Amino acid sequence: MRMKRLGRTELQLPIVGIGTAFTGIPTQNETVSEYEGAPSRVDRELGVETLTAAIDAGCRFFDTAALYGRSLSESMIGEALRQRPGAADSVTITTKAGRSHDGYDFGFDGVLRSVHDSLERMGLERLPIVYIHDAMDQPLERVMADDGALGALRHLQRQGLIGHIGTASNDPATNLRYIETGEFDAAVMADSWSLINQTAETAIFAAAAQHDVGLVAATPVERGLLVTGPTADASYLNRRFSRACLDHVSEIQKLCARYAVPMLAVALQWCTRHPQVAATIPGARVPAEARDSMAAAQLDIPEALWFDLAPLIKHFDTAISV
Repeated sequence: MRMKRLGRTELQLPIVGIGTAFTGIPTQNETVSEYEGAPSRVDRELGVETLTAAIDAGCRFFDTAALYGRSLSESMIGEALRQRPGAADSVTITTKAGRSHDGYDFGFDGVLRSVHDSLERMGLERLPIVYIHDAMDQPLERVMADDGALGALRHLQRQGLIGHIGTASNDPATNLRYIETGEFDAAVMADSWSLINQTAETAIFAAAAQHDVGLVAATPVERGLLVTGPTADASYLNRRFSRACLDHVSEIQKLCARYAVPMLAVALQWCTRHPQVAATIPGARVPAEARDSMAAAQLDIPEALWFDLAPLIKHFDTAISV
């Protein structure tokens, strides 16, 4: 798989990794309630099977968080690494701190505790990147204070427990505020960059280029819409797709079909054609999704398809603020 450097870091990432926010959730529609206080739908055995299938299919990059699966995501990664001895030496694993199922804690002690707990759950001694997670509506100066989240991560960095520090937020405006400080090496940008969402072009890309902040695109397949196309009775977490948007996706799907290329491959590889975007992290609920994403990442796509796709790249306001 093609590799790209992550901004100003020394890290080389595969252009497609796996996001684990929904790993182990059996159905698409069950993901909608996972982060809304309902009982968790995560099946641990299914989650571990998904992660090992990803490794077997060539995945060398997992993105997780203390929040995901109510910390079960990290535990499942730890188990998958135990079942695939040696994988820890070749797989890049990144996580996030500051938000968990119990709420938000961007204080020094809370972030230290979060990172140490993450390391223990995954059986790791060091993490190449830890992101400050979902600092929406938080005073930037407190989060970045010496006794706040950034101070804690700098402390862990000096200890050699983490390599780089990033920002990750479901709110593009929040990510932008942190990127603009120049203090962060990388950013996971959700709801910002896909075939039907070009929010990042407004300001994120310019700020990232100014400070050489490496970008990882989350939500590249728009909760599955850019995999299947419009389908009846599908529910999408934090998304509202207009009829015009759905019809437009159908046109993209028809173009991909003419070239006999899965829309998934086009959606994933298109994201990393931007010079500042190193990788993208589609979610994988089940083993088939993990295998499909890895295959899509390695597919050769004709230049003619990219040429024909260009007029179809269009922005829609699809993300619902949370």
